[in-house]
Amino acid sequence: MSRAGQITAHGRLDVVATPIGNLADISSRARETLASADLIAAEDTRRTRQLLNALGITGELRSLHEHNESERVAELLQQLQSGKVIALVSDAGTPLLSDPGFALLRAAIAQGIEVRAVPGVSALTAAISVAGLPVDRFAFEGFLPARSGERRERLAQLSREPRTLIFFEAPHRIGATLQELVSLFGSERPAVIARELTKLHETIYRGPLGELAARAESDPDISRGEITLLVTGTNSAPAADANTQLLVRALKLLLAELPPARAAAIAAQLAGVPRAEAYALAQRLRAEP
Repeated sequence: MSRAGQITAHGRLDVVATPIGNLADISSRARETLASADLIAAEDTRRTRQLLNALGITGELRSLHEHNESERVAELLQQLQSGKVIALVSDAGTPLLSDPGFALLRAAIAQGIEVRAVPGVSALTAAISVAGLPVDRFAFEGFLPARSGERRERLAQLSREPRTLIFFEAPHRIGATLQELVSLFGSERPAVIARELTKLHETIYRGPLGELAARAESDPDISRGEITLLVTGTNSAPAADANTQLLVRALKLLLAELPPARAAAIAAQLAGVPRAEAYALAQRLRAEP
């Protein structure tokens, strides 16, 4: 049935949230959806099979991950068009939040196939609920770039963001990311590390960035498990706007005479901003027609 109650030859794509650690967080609706689906498209079929076994569900699985999504979409779309109901799941949590599935979702929508949300737990919303930071407005940035230079450039661009920033971060990179945040955001910016949410070793670390960076060096537990990182936005937006305007004017003048690195170094001192931020902006200005 379609949403209007009319019979349709098309199937349906159900986007299903699954537990991020505690099996008890599965909703009865999600359980029923997985049990009744004709096919389950999963980021990791082995991990999803473990979940299905725990729930007493036998179902047909197809892998759908970042390495095969472009090839697999056509096959799954054909199944949907033939009337099948497909449940889309990620390894854990809500699909499409830094997980594959977007290409399939867009293709289904483009073909007029019904898409239904089966909501539930997400590391993003779980972290927001317990962080104790301002989250009436926030910016979810997903995973930062793995390479240090690209990561630092991205953080420099975000250093003046007034909204609370939320990241997913790999355990082996959390220490380096915190050090870069201290360098670009300052050591006093309030932040939260939410580790292993809903799992046995769930831990919430709260404090200024400098304190968290120091703790990451001394406490090996911080770099274990799944991590959601929240950082309060800047509270000096008016000054930041003025600094940004000065930075842009200075760079436009200096780039006419100097290479980007040298122009950025001088402009950063004039505007009172981090050199990495000035360099990132210089690169964007050079790329403009």
